[in-house]
Parts: sequence; C-alpha cells; structure tokens
Amino acid sequence: MQKGRRPVDTEAKNAIKVTHKKAQYDDSAKRLLGQKIILAHILVKTVDEFKGMNPKTVVAFIEGKPFISVVPVEPGMTNKSYGKEGQRVVGFNSENTELNEGLVRFDIVFYVRMKDGLTQIIINLEAQKDDPNEYEILNRAVFYVSRLISSQKERDFKNTNYNDIKRVYSIWVCMNMDENSMSHIHLVKDNMIGSYEWKGKMDLLNIVMIGLSNELPEHNEKYELHRLLGTLLSEELTVEERLDIIENEYDIPIEENIRKDVSVMCNLSQGIEDKGIAIGEAREKAKIIISMYNKGFTPEQIAAAIDNDIEVVTAIIRGRELELV
Repeated sequence: MQKGRRPVDTEAKNAIKVTHKKAQYDDSAKRLLGQKIILAHILVKTVDEFKGMNPKTVVAFIEGKPFISVVPVEPGMTNKSYGKEGQRVVGFNSENTELNEGLVRFDIVFYVRMKDGLTQIIINLEAQKDDPNEYEILNRAVFYVSRLISSQKERDFKNTNYNDIKRVYSIWVCMNMDENSMSHIHLVKDNMIGSYEWKGKMDLLNIVMIGLSNELPEHNEKYELHRLLGTLLSEELTVEERLDIIENEYDIPIEENIRKDVSVMCNLSQGIEDKGIAIGEAREKAKIIISMYNKGFTPEQIAAAIDNDIEVVTAIIRGRELELV
C-alpha cells in the first residue's frame, strides 16, 4: 500500500450501496405512482370534478404518458421549444436527464382533460419519504405549484392571455407521518374594505398534502386512498400482501410492470433495512473501540472485551489514526 493512502472504507462503501438502493427504490415508487390507474384513484379523492367517479373511468381523462422524473423544476428549464411543421412549439422539457444532470425535477407531472372535453388541468405528484430537516415541506410545495403556473407562459398561454392559465394541483404524498391526514391548501379572499367581486379564477393554485402514518388503516371510504398509497409504499408488507390488497380490494389489474415494481421495492426495502442496520451497528462498535483505545486499552484487550477479531479492532484503530494524520 502506498504511504499516506487510506484503506478502502467498508462503511463508506456500504453507505454508497444503501444510497444507490434508495435511488432504485425511489424510481420504482415513482413508476408505481405514475401508473394511470393509481393516478386516477388519487384524482378521485383530490379533484372535485372527479369525486365519486369510478377510477377506471377517470383513467381516460389522463392525457398522454405522465412525465416521471424528467421535467426540471428550475426556472427557465421546465419548458423546451420544438420545431414542428415550420412552427415553434413549446412543451415540457423531457430531454434525457443525463444532459442536465443534477437538476431538481418534478417526480410526476401530467395533463388531465376535464369532463367538459375542453379544459385541462395540470397535476404534479410528489412522494416524500421523510419530513425534511433543512426546510419546511409546505414552502417547497408552494414553490412547485408556483412553477406549474409560471411555466405555462408560452406553453399553455401566449403573451398576456392570462385567462388561459390552467388550473394546477401539486399533490404531496408524505410518508412516516404521525397520523393519516389530507389537507387542501388554496387561495381565499378576505374582504378588508367593501365586498367588490374581483374578476378572475380563485381556484388556479391548489396544494394537496397527504400524510401517511406507518400503520396501514382499515379499508373504509375515509381512508381508502391512504390504504392504497400505504400499501404501494409500505416497507413492511410482502409482495403477496401488497398485490392481494391492490387487486382484490381496489380491483386494479396486476399487470407485469406493476408486479415487477412491487417486487423490486420489497426486495430493496429489505436490503436497505438490513444494510442500514449493519452500518449502524458497525458505527456503534467502532465508537466503542476508539473510546477504549483512547482510554489506554490495548487492541488485544479491546478484542477480548467486545468479542471481536483482533484484525478488525486493529483495522479500525489504524483507520482512525490515518484520519487524524
């Protein structure tokens, strides 16, 4: 080994593997949520016009193929101009993600044709595994729904034709919450002086926050959507348990792509949990070894005390000493 070169950090390698598995898990979760029949179940519970409808009927109102993890959130990057039959057409930027690697992207975004056959709304669906520490989640949702509005210029309306702005929904599925919940956050008008009726649409901006607790609720009308989403995203249920609930309780046909993503998520969640536990245990053991070594215990005494191989103890001590060089 070259002088000064640090040995391969097994803990770091394991952490990288866990991160990779989490990314794979997230991709599978988004593909599952991006299935039109799943999106239809969400629309039935969150958009007034579709409430009470059969989700299988609502599927037909979802236009085209949903964009999954391809459309950038950043201003100036959400749209892209295309040349079509000699005309400039502006649409969502769905270029290969490798071209703009590192950009924050909408998890899922798609258009829905309303029942009148004329108007459209834009839906964004985001899956959040944990409540973030570095910012408050509602602030991010406000930014996303604002981008869904502002990015429509030149794509969905031209110049100053603001009456053509499409209604937007940013729907957030937040896991590992204290309780099952759902909130609709939208514009309201408070008359401060007088009661003048200003012209315009008050329903353009909509945020729906869906909180999922770790405990799967019983199947009833109130928590029907929570049970479906909780089943799809659960880290506790087996493949067979998930597929049974999806197919028999929600009458969703189990196509091969759904079966594959459910299976991948189950396998990955178990691998992430096992690897995460292993990393946590390794870190705790390393802390004990270093603490004992700093107090004057020899590697042999430490190995005997914690019932571990002397080679492991020595390697951890050497690794710590190299970090301090």
